[in-house]
Amino acid sequence: MTATVGEGVEALRAVMSGPVFIPGDMDYHSARSIWNGDIDRHPAVIARCQTQQDVVTAVGFAQREGLEIAVRGGGHGYSGLSVCEGGLVIDLSGMRDVVVDPDSRRAVVGGGARLADLDAATQAHGLAVTGGVVGHTGVAGLTLGGGMGWLTRKLGLSIDNLEAAEVVLADGRRVRACADSHPNLFWALRGGGGNFGVVTSFEFRLHPVGPEVHFALLFWGIDRGHDALRTARDAIPALPENTASLLGVAMAAPPAPFVPEQHHFAPGHALLLVGFGSAEEHTQAVAPIRAACPPLFEFITPIPYTALQQMFDDSAFPWGIRAYSKALYLDELSDEAINVLVEGATNKTSPMSFMPIFRLDGAFAQVGEQDTAFGGTRTPQYAINIEAISPDPAALAADRNWVRSVWDALRPHAASAGGYVNFSAEQDYYRVRATYGSTKYDRLALIKTQYDPGNVFHRNANITPSQQRPDIPSHATG
Repeated sequence: MTATVGEGVEALRAVMSGPVFIPGDMDYHSARSIWNGDIDRHPAVIARCQTQQDVVTAVGFAQREGLEIAVRGGGHGYSGLSVCEGGLVIDLSGMRDVVVDPDSRRAVVGGGARLADLDAATQAHGLAVTGGVVGHTGVAGLTLGGGMGWLTRKLGLSIDNLEAAEVVLADGRRVRACADSHPNLFWALRGGGGNFGVVTSFEFRLHPVGPEVHFALLFWGIDRGHDALRTARDAIPALPENTASLLGVAMAAPPAPFVPEQHHFAPGHALLLVGFGSAEEHTQAVAPIRAACPPLFEFITPIPYTALQQMFDDSAFPWGIRAYSKALYLDELSDEAINVLVEGATNKTSPMSFMPIFRLDGAFAQVGEQDTAFGGTRTPQYAINIEAISPDPAALAADRNWVRSVWDALRPHAASAGGYVNFSAEQDYYRVRATYGSTKYDRLALIKTQYDPGNVFHRNANITPSQQRPDIPSHATG
């Protein structure tokens, strides 16, 4: 950090309502830490914003000082792009308020709120909106990339329920993006990531959910891979609209009270089902799967929706764990793709590494292809996430190679080289373009040119302004 920046920090502190951290400050190291413990970057300045004006101030300061900007919502991304080396982090963790209007079924959510904050506030009124599956996920990053979770089949993505967003632009302007104001920006924010500005608040439509839902876990041993995955493949598309699924390939059985002790940490495959209807509907959804391929063990219970949303927080995705991932979409789980998954399941190093597979259909597929900027098609499909997860650097390095090898083997079965942006640790220009496809990407690039022509906000799955586009080889057009 230069002496000029050092002197300027005191001026920044004088006008910020939130704290400002620089190296040497007592809380600097905790302020720069994010969920992915494999990321170790040292920003020159961290501005923890508490108001939208703080964000305007921080954006202006960074540009005057020539500092790269990173924007941190929940700090939960695999890529670690929410913290930068030697630049300025706009930390929104001081803006976590969630205000719910139960009569209009709307929630206004601060840009630094986490999913657990949103769920707690909305469930107080028996309401919810689609979120992820980990409570300490940031609402901002989750939403801007699309936002899939247990409610996707029932309600669509998070972006399908977004009514408006308050945004600070690169030039310091504050705008409200919605259907009637800055509609192109509003379209771009619904799936185009953090490319266009700093979103300081989101307004969501809410829907009656919970407070209790029905949960089932069916677990098969690693030696039953082909039978288990084919059974799940046949059953998942036929599930009732009120039933969500998550297929966990290469999971380790948790050392939980509901798991027979002899199976604790056993490698295998799990199908998790969540019913938002009656107990009878849930029982009817589970029964044919159990009959077709009897599991090693099962667990079926009612559960509070808030507990469901935090089920993986400490076991599968604890804060500070080291992580790496790659993602792709498959139109179907063909026998050939299942062969790749089953073989890949036996080659990982860390017991925490696994492959969660989300089914995208129902309400997700009822949204028009070009209605949002979501990076992927709206046809029924599977979102595959191949995750290396470990507290040990050596195990993570080994499983990083495992992730890449499984991804390479699955790639011939995928429709494109792109995958869900929130699940990808690495994104280059061609991969991002393939994810969005040429039509969406070109529209996003024009909107980027209008709202951020200097690509100030580039630490993301970056959409480059139109005038900065490189030559595009024909094989990379997506």
